[in-house]
This record gives sequence, structure tokens and C-alpha cells, in this order.
Amino acid sequence: MAPVIGRRLRRGTVTAAVAAAAVAALAASQAPGVTDVGREGPAAGAADTPPPSGDSATGDSPYFTDLPPLKSPVPPTAPPNGGDKEEEAGLPATVLDAYKKAEAALDKDQPGCNLPWQLLAAIGKVESGQARGGNVDANGTTIKPILGPPLNGNGFAKITDTDKGAYDGDTTHDRAVGPMQFIPSTWATWGRDGNGDGEKDPNNIYDAALAAGRYLCANGRDLSVEADLHKAILSYNRSTEYLNTVLSWLEYYRKGTHEVPDGKGVLPDDRSDSRYPGLRPDPTPSHTPSSKPKPRPGTGNDKPGNNDGGGNTKPKPPGGGGSHKPTPADVDALANAGTGDLVAKTGNAFSERVAVRALSKSGDFVPKVKVRFTVSGDTDARFDGGARGVTVTTNSQGKATAPVLEAGQKAGKFVVQARILDHAASRIDFEAQTLARVADALARTSDKPLVCAPGKEFAEQVEVKATHKGKVADGVAATATMIKSATDASANDKGPYFKGADGKPVRTLTGLKTGANGVLKLPKMYADDAAGTYLLRIVTEGGATLTVELKVTAPEPDATPSPSDSVSASPSTSPSASTSATPGA
Repeated sequence: MAPVIGRRLRRGTVTAAVAAAAVAALAASQAPGVTDVGREGPAAGAADTPPPSGDSATGDSPYFTDLPPLKSPVPPTAPPNGGDKEEEAGLPATVLDAYKKAEAALDKDQPGCNLPWQLLAAIGKVESGQARGGNVDANGTTIKPILGPPLNGNGFAKITDTDKGAYDGDTTHDRAVGPMQFIPSTWATWGRDGNGDGEKDPNNIYDAALAAGRYLCANGRDLSVEADLHKAILSYNRSTEYLNTVLSWLEYYRKGTHEVPDGKGVLPDDRSDSRYPGLRPDPTPSHTPSSKPKPRPGTGNDKPGNNDGGGNTKPKPPGGGGSHKPTPADVDALANAGTGDLVAKTGNAFSERVAVRALSKSGDFVPKVKVRFTVSGDTDARFDGGARGVTVTTNSQGKATAPVLEAGQKAGKFVVQARILDHAASRIDFEAQTLARVADALARTSDKPLVCAPGKEFAEQVEVKATHKGKVADGVAATATMIKSATDASANDKGPYFKGADGKPVRTLTGLKTGANGVLKLPKMYADDAAGTYLLRIVTEGGATLTVELKVTAPEPDATPSPSDSVSASPSTSPSASTSATPGA
């Protein structure tokens, strides 16, 4: 069955006027085929979408639907007072700088577009929560990759792989990548170098912000014109709800923002793919508490919740406002509480944490429920501290969040199971995946020839450096083999070799791994008695390959004359010759 989805949790709501104006303007723009498809089915095409990147910048991937507070944020000159609503107006320093620099670049190159940096901030908010609250390094690159779900047609667009996994690590389907969530095919067309480092990286906020600005300005749009503004936003993600959400944040940020340190931005918690049954192929619960369909959010009929007149809901307290407050005895089922894709590289921590909510039959949040999280499958991934299973008690909002999940050294898929103790029927399985670290290039760190005499030890050890997209590739698995020829990669049975633990020749080494600086240094090599030119081939996970030439030279001939050579070469000086010459004199 499809997962049972918890309630929408928002930090605030947007005015009815904004939503109404957005819908009215959409109708006025007459974008053909655009309907309020939400996320539960295929989206219709939007007019004026920049070719040739497909139907949208993001492939209509999921997005955060949290809305800004009703109250205006504090003015830019006033510091936040620590309140939750003021915190929403805080933009991480590096992220804010990237948006403003993108605006400045477009003011110079495309002045007729009139791109406001607040529009980039609004899109950055709904796409990635401002790069996960500004979790970027000094160059603006995300500390952890930000990936959307596989676009496999199950609730999303179906986009088969276009980049061989180069950007998203997925060689089957494409995924949206980075803080502005570009799909690889769109990035191939619109990617830009925003920070002047010579690279176009969708995971870098400077590059992504500039690319997003150019994408929004495509086809001669003037974003100061309402119809063009709406077309631009819809070209990013073809959903009226998406349009309304972005417009809400745009209006909010225009009223004032303030800078906060990187990593201190407010994180959203409500994703569009965590609200409707059937959208996410995983997790799939074994029990659904109610067959009653859930209404579309934003219609004014959302239950549970309080409506502000603008089609937006506020969380309802446990118990529905009545006298009875749910207790653990009332729990009926678990619901996904917005858990994103669980993907990490070997040796890294998963950026997403598994989170669920305990619900009663009436849909109320149930606190103090014990939830057991278990890592299941052929994996060495563990929760922080090394545990394979942990028990967490739900908070006052019925939410339980598992500890940070740490990827081990074994690549592959596995499952994190969440279940209520003593309630076997209620369970959700979350699919997770550990990706192998990869390299796409190898190079020797030295150019010295590798030469050795028969039966001797090579003076130089082979040392190589692995990179991926020009960056250091650490922790990458590798294999080194003395191969027969450039066209035959099977192990040679003669020529140079390594020594095994028992001292015997070994011509294939497995289980190698690059160090923190991407460097791999092979053990000492030795030559047998066969002179000649030989090849050593090193191959890494990800396909990086380097073939190294090894020479075993024949010994030089000895030029010292032997005693017999001296005698035969000087017969006239021998004693016998001198003696025999006397009688004939």
C-alpha cells in the first residue's frame, strides 16, 4: 500500500489575496495546458518553457511547500529578536551573496529581464530550503549533495538517465541536483560558472543561482511583467501550487530580509511528495489507518487544521481541540514525516534523517509512542554510535526522528524500517542506498621511468592520484593488475610482480583504496628473470583507468677479456713461440 501521509506543518500562512492574485494572473497569462496538478499525477505542459531542457528545469521534482508567516519580517536594519517568524526572513550569508551577484550579472547582461534576487531566494527556499539552511563551504558548494528522487514516472515525470550519473549518481533515471534542483539535461544547457572558478557545478550556489536567473530570463521575458513572471516560475515547475508558493516567498522577501551565518537558516519540513498517498514508491507501510481520501491542501477544506480564509491550514493540536488528548494506547498507524531520499556515499553520513509520525484513527498526533528504527539488509550502514536498531519516543507533535545514519564501506541498497513497538501491523520501510565513491581520472604523481634489472627490485613505487570532475576523489576502491597486453587485461604470468604475505609473486592487487588526498601508492615491485616491456593497469570504481609501462632490462655484456682470450690473441709473445724460433735461426 501507499504510505499514509502526515499533516502539513507550516510555520505560517499566506494571505488569500496572494493566492487569488496568483491564480488570476495564471489564467490571464493563458499558458496552454496548465492546471493545478499538484504532485499526484503527470503535469501538463507550460508555455514558453526554455528548450531544449525538457518540460521544466526540475523535471517537476518535489519541493518544500512551507509558507511564510503572516506578519511582515523585520526590516533589514533591525536584528531578529529570536522569534520563529523573524528567523524565516534570515538568509544564509553565502547563499544571499550568490543571489545578489546573480542579479547583478543579469542586470548587466540582460537588463530587460529585471530579475529580482528575491525571486531566486523564493525558488531557493522551496527547492532546497536555501541549500539546507546554508550548509555550504566557503566557495558556495553544498557540504552534502542535494538530490531529488529518481524521476521514474511513479508520481513524477519519467526521465531516463541523460548524464551517465555524472551529476546525480543515478545511471537509470535522472534526478534534480543541487540547491536550485536542476535536472542534468537542463543543467547541460543552462549551467553557468557563477564564482569564476572555471567550473559549472549544479551543487555550487553561485553557479546554480546564475543558471537559474538565466533560465528564468529565457525567451526575452521581462520579470517586472506579471504574466512573464508567472510563466518563468511555471517553467521551473509546472504546478499552480508551486507558483503560489514561490510568489508567497517572493512577496515576503521583498518586505525585508536579514543575513544569518551559513548553516543557520531555518529548515523547511513539508515536502510536496510527503502529502499524498501513492507518490513515493518507498516507503510503503503495511497498514493504512483510513481509506478516506485526503483533500488537496490549499482548497480551504484541509482537515485537520484551522483555516485562515486563504486556503491555508495551521497544525491542529493533538486531540482535535477536544477534552481527550491522545495517549499511546490510541495509536493506530505511522506516517512518513517528510523523510527525503536516503542516499550517501561510502564513509559519509546520510544528510536525511528518517522521521515518522504516530497517528490515532482520527488522524491526531500521538505523543509518547515508542518507535523502533532498524537497519535491515546486506549493508554495514549503522546509526550514529554503531547501532543497527534504536528506539525513539514521539514528541508532543507525534514525531519521532531516527539518529543520523552513517554509511559504511559497502555500496548497495538496504531498508530502514520504522515500526511501533508492540504494534506489528503499523510499519514503514524506507529504501536507502549507499553509493560507491568513484573517480573518472587517474594520473601518476611522478614522471620517472619505471626500470629494473632482472631479479631486482624496482627503485620507484607506483603512485597515482584519483580525481572526479577535477576534484580529489578520496576513498575510491581500486584494483592493480600486471596485464598481458594493452588489449588483454588478464593477469600476466611472468614479468614484474608484487609480493604476497607469504613472499610469493602476486600480479593482481584488490581491495586498494585512495587516501584522503586521492593518492594511492602501490607496494614495492620486483622483476623476475624475463627481460622486456610490461604493463601495469590500475582501475578504480567509476571507471578511471591508467596503464603504466614497466621495463625489465637485460644485463650489459661484460667487456673484461678472459685469460684464454689473452693467450690466443698474442701467440708471438708466448714462451713456446720464442723457444721454437731459436733452432731455425
